[in-house]
Amino acid sequence: MTGEERSVEYTSGAASWQKAMRRAVAAFLPRRPRQRRPGWSIGVPLIAAAAGLLFTTTATTAGGTALREDRRPQLTQLIEDRREQVAASELRAARLRADVEGETAALADTDQPIKEQRDRAQGLQQAAGFTALAGPGVTVELNDAPRRSDGTLPKGATNDDLVVHQGDVQAVVNALWAGGAEAMSIMNVRVLSTSAVRCVGNTLLLHGRVYSPPFKIVAIGDPAALQQALAGSQGVGLFKQAVDHYQLGYSEHVGSVTVPAFEDSTALRSATVPR
Repeated sequence: MTGEERSVEYTSGAASWQKAMRRAVAAFLPRRPRQRRPGWSIGVPLIAAAAGLLFTTTATTAGGTALREDRRPQLTQLIEDRREQVAASELRAARLRADVEGETAALADTDQPIKEQRDRAQGLQQAAGFTALAGPGVTVELNDAPRRSDGTLPKGATNDDLVVHQGDVQAVVNALWAGGAEAMSIMNVRVLSTSAVRCVGNTLLLHGRVYSPPFKIVAIGDPAALQQALAGSQGVGLFKQAVDHYQLGYSEHVGSVTVPAFEDSTALRSATVPR
């Protein structure tokens, strides 16, 4: 044979039949058990379905808005809008009171019974707190503890220990009334014996307005008697202990003070005849 010699391997017919027989027999033999699918492969569809349900619920709840959007700027704007509305309402109320006073004065010039009742009411205005007063007295100032630069709290203290509470302000007010205060103001707002002092967080709510510390309380009266009443008050004493432990602010000043006239609503909600 010339040229490149090629070798060809032939398979006999007997060998081919042997392979066929082995395959046939193998088909009837027991197979090796297949490896079971891991559990997570079964749970993937369930997780995907739950995620889809969650996304759908979130989209429905959001209603086209961002659920995690920071609402603090909106809240700040809402508070500012409400303050402007309150200020506008107070200005309108003051104008209406002035109009009523003017009409009453005009009628008093021609109507004797009205003149008598007007003179009687004016004689009671000072005792009721509707006129500004000045005289000797005491000024008390309460303030929150200063924050540390590193943001940590004093050992054993909580955030509540570092702020002025409603009970602290009320203790000072009650002590000054008990000490014979003739007139009083908080944050330059005239208060009466029936005025409610409330706190919202670390802010003071007084006659519908909110004030932040430091809280300034001014009382007209005998300075010695007022200071003695403050020194004997259990509530004021507890606050002074907190001042020593947590560096809250407390100060008393004696001198000539002034309190403004009461300017809140004078409408009576209930009354009884004195006996």
